[in-house]
Amino acid sequence: MEEFAPEVDEPEFSWKILKGVVEHLEDIDATITRVAPEWPLARIAIIDRNILRIGIYEILYADKNEVPPKVAINEAIELSKNYGGPNSSRFINGVMGTIFKELYPEENNEKSKQRTA
Repeated sequence: MEEFAPEVDEPEFSWKILKGVVEHLEDIDATITRVAPEWPLARIAIIDRNILRIGIYEILYADKNEVPPKVAINEAIELSKNYGGPNSSRFINGVMGTIFKELYPEENNEKSKQRTA
């Protein structure tokens, strides 16, 4: 952290996310494999894979008051725009959006109702 991110003012938060991803890595990777079956983990660019791991950890396991799911998705998309390839943000958005829709179907239903009204 001192070498690569000296400006980070809350290193405890970063370490908490890292520890959480490592603790839940098997489940997180299984979620990626289930949601994006046409993309085996080994074929996903390492930066995209790790952005997904962080975002999925935040959606599934982190304190929702600390990181709301929609914020986690937006942060993952922004990371992919800054550090991923040209199509990374679309891929990240698709995977994270699918997980969000599975976890919060009522929000998806509300959007559908609003569009038809």
